[in-house]
Amino acid sequence: MNVLIVESRPDLALIWTRHLERQGYVVAQAEDQESAVLYLAENQTDIIVLDLVLKQGSALAVADFASYRHPDARVIFVTDTTFFSDGSIFNHASNACAFLPAGTPPEDLAAMVAHYGDH
Repeated sequence: MNVLIVESRPDLALIWTRHLERQGYVVAQAEDQESAVLYLAENQTDIIVLDLVLKQGSALAVADFASYRHPDARVIFVTDTTFFSDGSIFNHASNACAFLPAGTPPEDLAAMVAHYGDH
């Protein structure tokens, strides 16, 4: 299964990447909207782990492009803010399947990827 991690903090993206790769996933990383969209334009992905607050660009724009380019791909949003803590993210992104705190342990994130990637 192919996973794209869109995270502006390289250290956190690396932790998630290493854990998912140990689980057998093919993982790519992007740090911002532009690099995520470029990746999605040319590569297949099954699951996107997407930080809701990117340093450059819009996470919702990435999710929107993904829904157009890869309609079966699902998005797991992560954040360390209270934005959308009421669950309204599911009203804004049709491909959202989960909303997690950025501090979620990597093994729990991997379980979510496994669960939602097998659709």
